[in-house]
Amino acid sequence: TLSMTPYFLHYSLQHVLGEYGLVRPISVDAEGRFLSHAVSAGHMAGGQPRRRRRREVQVGNDEWEGPRGVKEDQEPVAHQERLYYNVTVFGREFHLRLRHNARLVAPGAKMEWRDDSDSIRHSEPLHDECLYVGDVTDTPGATVAISNCDGLAGMIRMEQEEFFIEPVERGDGVIEEEAGGGGRTHIVYRSSAVKKTPISSAAADFHSRGQSVSLYRGVEQSINHTRAGRIRRQSLDRAYNIEVLLGVDDSVVQFHGKEHVQKYLLTLMNIVNEIYHDQSLGAKINVVLVRIIMLGYGKSMSLIELGNPSQSLENVCRWAFLQQKQDTGDAEYHDHAIFLTRQEFGPTGMQGYAPVTGMCHPVRSCTLNHEDGFSSAFVVAHETGHVLGMEHDGQGNRCGDEVHMGSIMAPLVQAAFHRFHWSRCSMQELGRYLHSYDCLRDDPFDHNWPSLPQLPGLHYSMNEQCRFDFGVGYTMCTAYRTFDPCKQLWCSHPDNPFFCKTKKGPPIDGTMCGNGKHCFKGHCIWLTPDIIKQDGNWGSWSEFGQCSRTCGGGVQFRTRDCDNPRPANGGRTCMGATYQFQMCNTNECEDIYSDTREEQCHAWDPRFELHSNKHHWLPYEHPDPNKRCHLHCQSKETRDVVFMQRMALDGTRCSYKDPHSVCVRGECEKVGCDGVVGSSKQEDKCGVCGGDNSSCKTFKDTITRTTKKHGFLKVLEVPRGARHLLIQELKAASHTLAVKNVASGLFFLNGENEYPESRSIIEKGVEWEYENDNDKETLQTTGPLRHGVLIMVKLHGDEDVNLSYKYMMNMDSDSAIQNNMLVEDSAYEWAPKRWSYCSKACGGGKQYLRYGCRRKVDSKMVHKSFCNKSNMKPRGDIRDCNQKPCPPPIWVTGEWQNCSKPCGKTGMQIRSVSCVQPSEDNTTRSIHNKHCSDDRPETRRACNRHPCPTQWRVGPWSQCSVTCGNGTQQRQVVCHNRDDTIGLCLDTKPDTIRVCRMDPCPSECGV
Repeated sequence: TLSMTPYFLHYSLQHVLGEYGLVRPISVDAEGRFLSHAVSAGHMAGGQPRRRRRREVQVGNDEWEGPRGVKEDQEPVAHQERLYYNVTVFGREFHLRLRHNARLVAPGAKMEWRDDSDSIRHSEPLHDECLYVGDVTDTPGATVAISNCDGLAGMIRMEQEEFFIEPVERGDGVIEEEAGGGGRTHIVYRSSAVKKTPISSAAADFHSRGQSVSLYRGVEQSINHTRAGRIRRQSLDRAYNIEVLLGVDDSVVQFHGKEHVQKYLLTLMNIVNEIYHDQSLGAKINVVLVRIIMLGYGKSMSLIELGNPSQSLENVCRWAFLQQKQDTGDAEYHDHAIFLTRQEFGPTGMQGYAPVTGMCHPVRSCTLNHEDGFSSAFVVAHETGHVLGMEHDGQGNRCGDEVHMGSIMAPLVQAAFHRFHWSRCSMQELGRYLHSYDCLRDDPFDHNWPSLPQLPGLHYSMNEQCRFDFGVGYTMCTAYRTFDPCKQLWCSHPDNPFFCKTKKGPPIDGTMCGNGKHCFKGHCIWLTPDIIKQDGNWGSWSEFGQCSRTCGGGVQFRTRDCDNPRPANGGRTCMGATYQFQMCNTNECEDIYSDTREEQCHAWDPRFELHSNKHHWLPYEHPDPNKRCHLHCQSKETRDVVFMQRMALDGTRCSYKDPHSVCVRGECEKVGCDGVVGSSKQEDKCGVCGGDNSSCKTFKDTITRTTKKHGFLKVLEVPRGARHLLIQELKAASHTLAVKNVASGLFFLNGENEYPESRSIIEKGVEWEYENDNDKETLQTTGPLRHGVLIMVKLHGDEDVNLSYKYMMNMDSDSAIQNNMLVEDSAYEWAPKRWSYCSKACGGGKQYLRYGCRRKVDSKMVHKSFCNKSNMKPRGDIRDCNQKPCPPPIWVTGEWQNCSKPCGKTGMQIRSVSCVQPSEDNTTRSIHNKHCSDDRPETRRACNRHPCPTQWRVGPWSQCSVTCGNGTQQRQVVCHNRDDTIGLCLDTKPDTIRVCRMDPCPSECGV
């Protein structure tokens, strides 16, 4: 019977596991030979906690008078960088080979405990002494991520499945090895055995429904396919480090207990780090803890809004932003925040929430994760994958085929995490963004210390190192030559040369150990260039790539690699940007009305639904300048604004108020009016690059109209190219301002059946601001207008129309007009426009001269409504046309249609027959049949007039004619042709009557 601690009763894994086993792992040597039942760091090596071996830390001096009975490679357990354990898992014995993971916790990392007011109550350094990673002997592809702080806890991943292990009892008081004892009991279970509440797959599809975050849910789904098709990926040489702030709310602390939670969190993140080391990712990414913050109850409750994942994530990201250190060189400065909670921040089963892309962004680089045991490591890895730029497999990419294999970026968390891997799309999407995440380039373990020799032993002999270790007079022990001098540094004093001492550390790398040889990693070898540390240097820039747009201004990139040479053996990586961009194809598009942002939003019309309805999506400029390169769109029908989970395409203008600066990889890059990136050159008020406003002319006036009509009244036309347009009502009125596009003739503000509420409108690449303050209206735009607009008034009563207007024009431009464009009768006239089409193609027709309304000042044709009705439209001239005689009419026949019957006596098929008039240009037109003199071709004919195959068709048997005894049943039998008519069948007719036998009838008897 197991003795369970309160902690284990609280955890109660038996209630959440479908299958588990109880084991007692043992500590062994490299060959698997038993050493001890003690497996925890605190119970090994005389009960002293394990310390990472450093030569400057004195643990105690061993004194040795000779090499007899001592193995060269044997060291006390507390100082071994490698550990070995044997664990029996469901009948299979695993020999774990582990190495210390010294790169999960950054130097100077701390754990903070906060009170309800979020003030620091206690702070302590984070320790990584118990964190190990490794593999399993004779098991290719196996990986292990284990903590031995308090028993063994972590993940053992085999090729086909994962196992988790953790101790049954926890705490420093647990005795692991005593007389007659068999070791400490642990529980092992498959990841697929964790019981979760299943949810419908439809409820998990929030990621594709326009939310500004990615949703990740857990669902029970067994995966039994093989791991076929896995491709060995080529990895990048550069290593990237995600420095993590781990936020932990009170629900997690209370569940695991304050005395155990730190060990649990380190174990969990050790597993996350191992997931990012899987070769299928194709990149070297390290997850490094720089800070852990344990929140108090009050703060935890305020951050998580139950049932509202979007608001909860926003709260968590804002909180993480406020925790950021101001100094980027601070040891606790983080690149990414991971927040763990056990509160239900979303619908049942929701496991994670994260922005799509955002790594290194001060606010967006964060994830919200539901902590639920060690399997939560896969949720954390998935959500962080979104922040790195990865999409769901099969959604927006072509990797749906890898979901059933257990891909980490599958849309739904698989209950069984065996065969987990990163899909080929995840690798490609990561590669697309990774080089732009500059914050991941610094190494938290590589401090900017003064430059030291590449191998410090090059400057210090073994004799000098002995003097440093034991004092004046000590030199390298020369009494015994049976040991490798680079394995351990043994020293002696001339007064007693046969009494040798060691501090159990090797000579420092680079120490000379023989003729031309030096110590390196405990071995006496010849030093070669590939061993020496090498700092990286930038290679040459590539050629600029393809332009993102064919016209209207796009961007193109060039890249460089840190490969001249590549950093090696701990050398520093290159600092600076890996890419540069420049503007390209800045020529104006043929479609002058094109708007890249509008095109991107419009593309979602058939694909994206909101509230189960399709919408017309219009461009929207976010008021926050930091979000203007995130693609936001606004519904034309409801005016709801939705983030489409995409960055605006490279080359999209950041703002409609700035026609030059562009979005590049999700960030707004400053571009001058001269098209040069980073240029500060600006346009003057009328659009002249570097101008001094000398070519600007301001048009302004007031307009007063008195009318008793209803409908729309035209008051002003503003030409193409106008800038800084401002129209104001001089006093409140029931009338409504409306604006129409001259080119299209369509209203885009306050047309029919539109309510005049204050709003922003983006139309053909120009943003308009409309304000209605208690019926006093204002309309303005910075322009420039890409087309002329009509300013109109929708009349609602007898009140006068009183407006003022003002706009600017560049008088040197082609679109400048020397007039203020007031609507006056004398400004327009009827003018010949074009001849109509000839009324006949041949044989003599008529043409009519059409007139249009022309503006006198520039002879431009405008809408006919500008020519006043009092100025009568001239009667058009008439002329003859197409006088040549027509060719004789002919009959034209169409193709015969399919026969109406497949067989029988009534099949018919028809075709079209018409009389047409040919013309000399090889065209024809239909005319009346009377004009064709020849006999009209037939339009109907018989078809498929042959006997139909017959067959007997039988109906169902009737009920038996009696209720007991013997009776009869009948059915209908009819001979049918294929066309369902009655036929004559030659084969034997099926039975129409048969005998039926019911239960025997009861007999009558008398007494």
